[in-house]
Order: sequence, then C-alpha cells, then structure tokens
Amino acid sequence: MREISAYAAEEEQRVLSLKPVLAPVHGKYGDHPHQVYDAWPAEDPEAPLVVLLHGGYWRYDRMHLTPFASWLAKQGFSVLLPGFRRSGGAGGYPETFDDIARIVGTLPEGRPYVLAGHCSGGHLALWCAARALLPADSPWYTTSLPPAVLALAPLTDLRATRRDRLSNDAALQLLGGPDLFEARMPYVDPLTLLKGPGTTGVRTVLLHGAVDEEVPLSQFTDYATVHDDLETVVLSGIGHYTLIEPGAPGAIAVADTMRRLAPAQGNQHSS
Repeated sequence: MREISAYAAEEEQRVLSLKPVLAPVHGKYGDHPHQVYDAWPAEDPEAPLVVLLHGGYWRYDRMHLTPFASWLAKQGFSVLLPGFRRSGGAGGYPETFDDIARIVGTLPEGRPYVLAGHCSGGHLALWCAARALLPADSPWYTTSLPPAVLALAPLTDLRATRRDRLSNDAALQLLGGPDLFEARMPYVDPLTLLKGPGTTGVRTVLLHGAVDEEVPLSQFTDYATVHDDLETVVLSGIGHYTLIEPGAPGAIAVADTMRRLAPAQGNQHSS
C-alpha cells in the first residue's frame, strides 16, 4: 500500500470534493451515452480554445474537472470537456482510444486549440500528439495532430504505471489484463512511441508539481529523456491536484501556460 503525506491526502480530498459545476452547453459527438461533452464558450470568438481531457486513471468520469473547466472559462478561454468510454465499463482498449481520436478529430471543428489533460488525461493528450508515430496500419494513425499539447502531471509510461500498480492496477485494466498488455502497449504508450523518433513534431509542454505524490516523478523525467524538444515546467511546492484547483497557484500557472501555448497555433484563423 502506497503511503502519502498528510499534505497530499488533504489536497486530494479538498480538490476532489469540490461541488461539480453545470456547464452552460452540452453536446454529443457520437451515439454512445459516454460520447458527450460539456462546453463553456467564451463571449469573445477569438478566445483560445482548450480541449480538456480529464484524469481518473481512465476509469472515473469528468465531473471532478468541471470546477476547473468553469474557472478556466472565467480566465478567458473557450473550454470543451468531453466524456469518453472508460475502463471498467464500456471502455478501455480500444474504445477509450477510439473516442479520444474522434474527440480531437471532430470537436475543435477546424479551430486552433490547445489539447490539455490531467494525469491519465495527460497520457491521452500525449498519445494524441504521437499518433503520427504509430504504424501506418493502426486505425489511430494520422498526421492530423493537435496544434499544441499541455500535459498536466501526466502518466507517460504505462509499463511503469503497471510496475508501480498505480490506482489498483489501472494500466492493466486499461489494456485488458496481463495477457494483452505487452502486445497492446506499443500502440498507446507515449514513452514507447517517442523512443527512436525523439519528437512528435507537436509543441508539447509537460507541467507538474515538484511535490506530486500521486504520479511518481520518474514518469516525468523518463519521458523528458526520450522527448528531445519537450518543454518541462516544474512548480515548486505544488502537488498533483492543485493544478486543477480553481484559483490555486498551480491552476494559475496552468492558465498562464495555456495562454502562452495558444498563440503558438499561429493565429492561423485570423484574416
């Protein structure tokens, strides 16, 4: 059983117990009940668009991220928070990845955007950036990649996630168990996909707290070792969950980084 400090336990309880915030707009991107999204549109049509992939070790729903999504909208972003089929229910491999591919392929509607994700959502965002590195016969292979990715305290290495038995063997559950794990992992593991190529070609920032006790810090450093042009932002004194706590110093740093990434899309829609 992994031991965490009283600080980390209090942080987790405080952030995950925030009351969910109802979005002003809801929509669907598919027929399954989980293929839905919440939206907080900005009044300014030129506001940066953020597509936010929630964490929860691929098995929990997006409600814990609604306070953060609503807060981001107040910081001047248009925010899309999609649901997707999840482990332990309708999802896992391949359905979770099918849904993420559909989300990034349809929801931005051709607009420049930042793809952001927290924890396991960060894993999915990094995977999206690496899809051009997949074998060409993979159904997820594409050269149409996100303009920019912001991975917040992401899980980057599924083999290490399995080894450390994070969240009660969440990585094994995602990939369908020990018999299927090794065969499936090369198609969905960001660290494995980056070994050799060294870059996805997508501007990518990995942001994490220096005192994160939820995801081992080695996940961040090991990924940075194989991603040659990765930008890493380390926040001193910040844990795992305050990155998504409305108004907290970690969340303010996240919003500032999103603003910095948004112009990297080249304002390509302006005339």
